[in-house]
Amino acid sequence: MSNFAVIGHKGRMGQALSQAIEQAGHTLSIGVDIGGDPAVLVGQCDVIVDFSAPQALAANLAAAKVAGIPILIGTTGLEDAHFAAIDDAAAAIPVLQTGNTSLGVTLLAHLVQEAAAKLGPDWDIEVLEMHHRHKVDAPSGTAKLLGEAAARGRGIDLASNMESGRHGHTGARETGAIGFAALRGGSVAGDHSVILAGDEERITLSHSAENRMIFARGAVRGAAWLLGREPGRYTMNDVLGLT
Repeated sequence: MSNFAVIGHKGRMGQALSQAIEQAGHTLSIGVDIGGDPAVLVGQCDVIVDFSAPQALAANLAAAKVAGIPILIGTTGLEDAHFAAIDDAAAAIPVLQTGNTSLGVTLLAHLVQEAAAKLGPDWDIEVLEMHHRHKVDAPSGTAKLLGEAAARGRGIDLASNMESGRHGHTGARETGAIGFAALRGGSVAGDHSVILAGDEERITLSHSAENRMIFARGAVRGAAWLLGREPGRYTMNDVLGLT
């Protein structure tokens, strides 16, 4: 049994995490929310789970480093500066950062990478995602995770080969591009599909989240896995032994 700290514990994911921590036999020892000082985490937990906001990440990482505590980051909408800060923290503590903590999505990304590697650039790749009306970032962190998996399979850089937000007369699709489409509405927890379209045939790899508890349970498993690890940057692939 371990003591967990949850940053953002009053939000929807924070509430799910509280339940998942208890179900797994661990203890939620402290929670921090908007306006709270993450420095209070020092000495009060064994591992931190952060599902807060990008603007809070630097302070959360600093608190984790001072305390020498592993941290799992599930916050989405991160940019290059955030990833640089994560790399810096990972030199001192174990850090697991991911766009999706679902074990099913982790396996899906692995399959996408394998498919993209085997089929090659003649197959067009489109990533389609749908989330509830309240989601503020697009494409979702999971969609980007799946796009990055496809790019790794092809040995290319996603940022240089990404097509998103098509509108009007866009011209023909670029060969080798990885396309994204984002849908928003209702209370959808998260649906993701990766479509690999070849001449006269098509493969669709999909995952549907029926409840955010799947992300909470995966996050708890990932955070518990971090305990006792050497400093470094880890992913959910490491948790499932896929690397």
